[in-house]
Amino acid sequence: MKKIMNGNLVVLIAVILVSHSWMITNIEGHAYLGKEKVTRLHFYFHDTLNGDHPTTVPVAYPIGTVISPSNLAPSNAVYVADDPLTDGPDPKSTVVGHAQGFYVFEMQDKVVLIFVMDIGFTSGEFNGSSITLFSRNPVLETDREMAVVGGRGKFRLARGFAKLHTYSFNLTGAGAVVEYDVTVFHYEI
Repeated sequence: MKKIMNGNLVVLIAVILVSHSWMITNIEGHAYLGKEKVTRLHFYFHDTLNGDHPTTVPVAYPIGTVISPSNLAPSNAVYVADDPLTDGPDPKSTVVGHAQGFYVFEMQDKVVLIFVMDIGFTSGEFNGSSITLFSRNPVLETDREMAVVGGRGKFRLARGFAKLHTYSFNLTGAGAVVEYDVTVFHYEI
């Protein structure tokens, strides 16, 4: 009889612990991740395809493609980037991070990049943290939106969206400066 009571007590304690953890998770979100929060970020992305110090270089393109000043972005070309992020549109503004990744030019109907970037911050509150963008980017549209699909550091398990506005664009000259307004949902750590 004593063994049955001890067994029932163990089951009762287990049920209480599981239901308590379920309540905490449902009240506070994922208890082990902390409280979910929303962060808004604003910065400028500088992409340079040519000149003395390009930040983006082609690594693959279709056979027979000729890269020239008039054809820097052929269809299906893959580019790798390490673009500076600044607090203002001037390239000499304070650098707050780097966008590192790649994109593929696609031009079936219109110019679109398939964009995969780690937006890493190197200063301020989010130094050492990053968000990840993986989205379609119709670069010839002045205003557009891309998806935030992940992050690390203070942006662990991030999701959200980035609203992009082309500040300047010159494919044969300085490249592009794009303003980013990003809304990120993530967990405090």
